Amino acid sequence: MDLVPLKLVTIVAESVLEKKLVEEVKRLGAKGYTLVPARGEGSRGMRSLDWEGQNIRLETIVPEEVALRILARLQEAYFPHYAVIAYVENVWVVRGEKYV
Repeated sequence: MDLVPLKLVTIVAESVLEKKLVEEVKRLGAKGYTLVPARGEGSRGMRSLDWEGQNIRLETIVPEEVALRILARLQEAYFPHYAVIAYVENVWVVRGEKYV
């Protein structure tokens, strides 16, 4: 079995950003993504009001250069203004041609 080394970019953000983040990730080179509701607690504590909406967890598997473009865009346009976190992990995938 052939495995291809790629990067898994995970973004956790306010649900109000869902459409914008999906557009950005695709525009920056991702071929696809997975998006699920997210809950948890971080440095700002737990969200206490339902009107704020849920968080989302957006994951995409991409080549390293695309991962770096996504992180740069998040740092420039989202981190200063929204509750957004992002991290990158090394992954090995089968059918790597689907992601590049």
